[in-house]
Amino acid sequence: MSDLLEKIKEAIVGGRHGEIEALVQKALDESNTPDRIVNDAMIPGMDLVGHKFSTNEIFVPEMLVAAVTMNKGLEILKPMLQQSGSESKGTIVMCTVKGDLHDIGKNLVIMMLEGAGFEVIDMGVDMNADTLIEKVKEIKPDILGLSALLTTTLPEMAKVIESLKAHGLRNQIKVMIGGAPVDTAYSDKIGADAYGKDAAQAVEIARELMN
Repeated sequence: MSDLLEKIKEAIVGGRHGEIEALVQKALDESNTPDRIVNDAMIPGMDLVGHKFSTNEIFVPEMLVAAVTMNKGLEILKPMLQQSGSESKGTIVMCTVKGDLHDIGKNLVIMMLEGAGFEVIDMGVDMNADTLIEKVKEIKPDILGLSALLTTTLPEMAKVIESLKAHGLRNQIKVMIGGAPVDTAYSDKIGADAYGKDAAQAVEIARELMN
């Protein structure tokens, strides 16, 4: 890895969001392709952030700052990546389910997934099953991610999965769920494909579901 790509990686890990845009631009000026910057600097940086989080070396605030830093760099590269037809690691639709307006956890998961090279469509909060079904039909994503923070909204996750079945879509998409009141037992109960306890694990699960 070049010194410049290593600096981009270090800036992400350190959450140095004031430096990242200039570093990414300099890397482009020195003929590094957007793909190379993403695959050799940003993804390894976010992977290291995820590892540090999972081993309790850093916590949610540090992970959030790192994700924001990565996002600022990624914003520069996105137009070029789209023009070049850069291959994404997979397409994921994310939302917080109907009746729930919490989005901090969802937004962090999205930033981590984008940092890992996934294309993520954010459907926002308070999302009903019918609208999700239409979006799944429209873009045919690989994975549907459902988030909830309120115990009272957990049944909405089950409703979405049942709707996927009713529309003959369940075997065409993987469903991963997360949020404070969610656990593996609930994931199994409603027939989801996977449960992620945090943003770092969500990236690992998304990769596994794409294999």
